This record gives sequence, structure tokens and C-alpha cells, in this order.
Amino acid sequence: MHRSLAVVDDTDVHRELLAEAARLARGSDGEVVLFTTMTAEEFDSDTEKIESIERAEGTTYSDTSALDGARKVAREVAEEVFADLDWDVEYEVVAQVVEEGDRADAILDAASEYDCQHVFVVGRKRSPTGKVLFGDTAQQVILNFDGMVTITTE
Repeated sequence: MHRSLAVVDDTDVHRELLAEAARLARGSDGEVVLFTTMTAEEFDSDTEKIESIERAEGTTYSDTSALDGARKVAREVAEEVFADLDWDVEYEVVAQVVEEGDRADAILDAASEYDCQHVFVVGRKRSPTGKVLFGDTAQQVILNFDGMVTITTE
């Protein structure tokens, strides 16, 4: 079975890329792993917000509530994209906390762990100097993934 990893975020560009991953899955009788990340800072911020809600409502959420929220957003994006298709898409959602500069490694590790043959990722438009100074996740994935990579830019 063919398996693709699609990096998902709540943007139109990511929706378009996810639709492409779904078309490939249909043509290859495969499935899509939806991969979403949040930085440690985003995780901490979301966790603080959840704890604030807990105090106000007198409720308790699990320690993974911030990651659960990220998974939920990825599922909602997928359901929106897949609802417009004439076929069912098999998928699973994976969310992970990563350090800012480690996003490409996290994508590559997840693609390896889930035995993916194809990676779909959105890249940023940056100047060559910007890529050298700040790195480029999409470029690192292209250079280090042993398989097909489809990239679109924001």
C-alpha cells in the first residue's frame, strides 16, 4: 500500500496540497498520514490557555489537550477537503511538539516511522540569503527524504 505524509495546517495552501495527497492516495489505493506540528512555545501557550479555561470552568483536561487540539484542527481541515471529493480517503492524524529549527527532522522522522513513500509539504517563499540564514524546511525535506516530495509555496 502506498502511504503519503501530508504536513497540515489551517490555510488554503495546505488544503490544496492535502487535496493533491488525496488524489494520489486514490490513484494508488493508499492512505495519507496527516502530520501537524507545534513549537514548544505554542504548546506552552496553548497549555496555559487550557489551564485558564480549566480554572474558570472547574474542569480538567488531559496533559495532551494542546496536542489534541492540534489533531482536531488537522482532522477538521481534512474533513473539509475530503468532503468535496467523490471518494473516501483513509487517513490518520499525527501531532508533535518540535523545536523551531527541528521541523524538517520531525517530518522526515514521521515519514520514516509511518513508512511513507511520498511527502507533501508547503514551503515559504524566501530569498536565497534567507534560506542560508534561517534554513528552509521544504529544502531540507527534499534533500534528505528518500522518496517523492511535492512542494507548494505560500
